[in-house]
Amino acid sequence: MAGAAPQHTDAEGVDAGVGLTALLVAAARAIETHRHDSLAQDIYAEHFVRAAPACATWPVRIQQVPDGDGNPLWGRFARYFGLRTRVLDDFLLRSVRRSARQVVLLGAGLDTRAFRLDWPSDCVVFEIDRAGVLAFKHQVLKDLSATPKVKRVPVPVDLRADWVTALTTAGLDPAAPSVWLAEGLLFYLPGPIETYLIDTVDRLTTQGSALAFEAKLEKDLLEYRDSPIYTATREQIGIDLLHLFDKGPRPDSAGSLTAKGWSTSMHRPFDFTRRYGRGPLPEPNDALEGNRWVFAHKPSP
Repeated sequence: MAGAAPQHTDAEGVDAGVGLTALLVAAARAIETHRHDSLAQDIYAEHFVRAAPACATWPVRIQQVPDGDGNPLWGRFARYFGLRTRVLDDFLLRSVRRSARQVVLLGAGLDTRAFRLDWPSDCVVFEIDRAGVLAFKHQVLKDLSATPKVKRVPVPVDLRADWVTALTTAGLDPAAPSVWLAEGLLFYLPGPIETYLIDTVDRLTTQGSALAFEAKLEKDLLEYRDSPIYTATREQIGIDLLHLFDKGPRPDSAGSLTAKGWSTSMHRPFDFTRRYGRGPLPEPNDALEGNRWVFAHKPSP
């Protein structure tokens, strides 16, 4: 990967470091699945949580949380992940209904969209992540006899390595429209790696393609260190998100795509809380205040 940092050296699986955050999101999706007003269903999520010793005691239903939705982590933060899941589900399905038949999940983690969404029969879903993460996911799903609803192609490679060769070798056709997703990924990467990734998505896509990603706009992440969400995540499950986030300056990826001819829109998650009728709303000292969901389309000529 030209100009990239060396291979990532964090734990290869889901039991430490950034990998553990995949289990956090899985637990949130499990809680979301069992809510009476669920926005997204992921029947596999709780099985990932139960299969990993690091989170064997985490809740997978809100009823297992003593203070329920009043808990900043398993209440508000989990609802955030539930809303994000639904919004990005809808984005991907709209994209494949329009033109894209190739779906690329960057840093796929424990994403099960290939198993739970109703895709057109001629779609293919590429899942890029480290080998240890994909191996854990494969074993859990195999034990459940889960069957994907679409052609699914795992691509075991670190995004700091030569993932482009791995992806194209796995079958991605840059000449055909594709839709890409970087969900909860970019703020863990150094700025230059994010820039390379965005530039590469542009290079590997043709007209009719689309991209969604999550960004953080805070100038100083540590200003929110004592926010309820970050505090609860540290104290209840031992994940210090601010330690895992890259502290360097963030590139303007949305602006870069616009300059390359993409049409882009940037949204606060709270916009979708109002649209879908549930989810987090702004609070004082809010760790979600700087989060943005960006949607980009490469227009047809």
